[in-house]
Amino acid sequence: MSKRTLDQTLDRANSDVVLIVDDVPDNLSVLHDALDESGYSVLIATHGEAALQRAAQALPDIVLLDAMMPGMDGFEVAKRLKAEAQTAHIPIIFMTGLTETEYLVAALASGGVDYVTKPIKPKEVLARIAVHLQGAREKRQARNALDAFGYATITVRVSDGKLMWQTPLARELLQQYYGTSAPQTPEPVLVWLRRHLFDAERQIEPPRLTCASPAPGARRLTFRLHQQTGDSEGGGDWLIIMREESDETVIQAMSLSFRLTAREAEVLYWVVKGKINRDIGDILGTSPMTVKKHLEHVFAKLGVETRTAAAGMAMSRIKQLHPQFEG
Repeated sequence: MSKRTLDQTLDRANSDVVLIVDDVPDNLSVLHDALDESGYSVLIATHGEAALQRAAQALPDIVLLDAMMPGMDGFEVAKRLKAEAQTAHIPIIFMTGLTETEYLVAALASGGVDYVTKPIKPKEVLARIAVHLQGAREKRQARNALDAFGYATITVRVSDGKLMWQTPLARELLQQYYGTSAPQTPEPVLVWLRRHLFDAERQIEPPRLTCASPAPGARRLTFRLHQQTGDSEGGGDWLIIMREESDETVIQAMSLSFRLTAREAEVLYWVVKGKINRDIGDILGTSPMTVKKHLEHVFAKLGVETRTAAAGMAMSRIKQLHPQFEG
């Protein structure tokens, strides 16, 4: 079944999708009925390979995974799910009849967020699912909100350099600026992350990374190291926030901040860049005298008398709104 066909059978708008992986029919039956009655959309896999295939096709919201199965066991399934960018974010709850500490540690080490012991108690499973789905939903909403405001986010695993998660906007920007796609992290981004890891782990924010657009224009992509997520072993996973900037966005910000007209904001922007009136006139296609008139209006609105004072005030405000901007 193709991903598109599978998506059409799942009512994602009204229910969360749970993938159950177990080789014992009785376990599957009990869990399927309990989840179905609670309003979840349920998918079934009876062995490891089927689980990986179903997860890649359907991208479930959570996975209930039997630890001990013939062939590929649950630990290996979890590791493979976490190794792929498209499935790495999915919470995994292990189901195990083994209560020895080493098995429970193995379950968590392979990527599980929780475990329940057999014989399965449906009410307990439902309670655990609700908790982890809520956490996953809040993270997804936060990331989507960043996208909506023009910020893109990625998660990079330091140990092997894999890009584990990305928002749709991040996918577009990385392809546009670096020509790469998940699970490949652009080499300059990985080098920057690893170089500043020591400070970042001590909550010292490292300098931002900036990449100029390969296409014509004054656009650039900046990267800010946000926070460590998950296990810190091997350097951990790091959430990185990206933002595309351009001359236009900075000019718009100055216009709004100082209540300038669009042309006044353009003049002030090029003053900040160190241009003289004649150069600004050439850039904007107008005369130096017209530039001078616009600049007089800018001085009046900012309450200053000199180019230096206007540039300083503008630069200070731009830095508040666009910290990576360089005059």
